[in-house]
Amino acid sequence: MNLPNALAVFRILLAPLMLWFLIGRDDGLFSHWHSSWWDYFAGLIFVIASVTDFFDGFIARSWNQMTNLGAILDPLADKMLMLAGFMGLMMIDRASAWAVFLILSREFLITGLRVAAASEGKSVEASMMGKIKTVVQMFAIGFLTMNFSGGVILLWIAVAITIYSGIEYVFGYLKED
Repeated sequence: MNLPNALAVFRILLAPLMLWFLIGRDDGLFSHWHSSWWDYFAGLIFVIASVTDFFDGFIARSWNQMTNLGAILDPLADKMLMLAGFMGLMMIDRASAWAVFLILSREFLITGLRVAAASEGKSVEASMMGKIKTVVQMFAIGFLTMNFSGGVILLWIAVAITIYSGIEYVFGYLKED
């Protein structure tokens, strides 16, 4: 296992930990903590995971360590982190269920599209809009986790970009036929 893949696995492991800090506020051992501490720890874990997302791709390209395993682990880690963030925020009433549904539906659709493309010997690469979508989603999760003002607006901007990039992927896939 190379360093980029190890970073992706680390991100996979951080996702449930972040979810626990978002929704585990009533767990017995730490229930005496002020709610802001739960936000701080969830936010810190999210920032660490987000930074590893940048570095695993950067290192893989720079050090020529791109692997088939990494091509699977990186998007899986991204999806798990986003799932943990959005689901946790929805469960503590900081994110709209509709926004989370739309974002996760797009992610499942594109994952299915990638599987279909792979079965046909094609590859559906990440577009620039897909990368922008990820960054805006990360900012939305960060703002909502820390309960900063503007988080809800960022969430709906993320929804719009997510839907747009999903449409872009679908048309790109269909154009290949």
